[in-house]
Amino acid sequence: MAKAKFVEKRVRMGLRDIIKYQLITESFINRIHITNSELDCLALLGVYGEYELAEFCNSIVDEKIFTNPQTVRNFLNKAEKNKLILKKAVKGSNRKKIQLNPEFKIQTQGVIVLDYKIAHVAQEQ
Repeated sequence: MAKAKFVEKRVRMGLRDIIKYQLITESFINRIHITNSELDCLALLGVYGEYELAEFCNSIVDEKIFTNPQTVRNFLNKAEKNKLILKKAVKGSNRKKIQLNPEFKIQTQGVIVLDYKIAHVAQEQ
């Protein structure tokens, strides 16, 4: 029987970076392709939490992640189709709020410690 090789790393990250790491991991596992700009956009949504859609689009443009609000909306529609985010209507208004999809369990607040166990099992010959 082959011996398993373990790699243990300890890294301290800022909030946006640790959110990005989780998003990259979930996107990779679920085979969802996202660009660096899209990743930055989702990470900022993670920092903000639930946020009004139009305000968020303007904020992303202000952060110079995308160049105009329509590009942000186009990406958010793609992200919704890939189930990365959730959109919901605000009662009594024609506005919408968005948030990261809670199914991915992306941690965005407090002290965050990630403990992934990822393995590859080689077949014995």
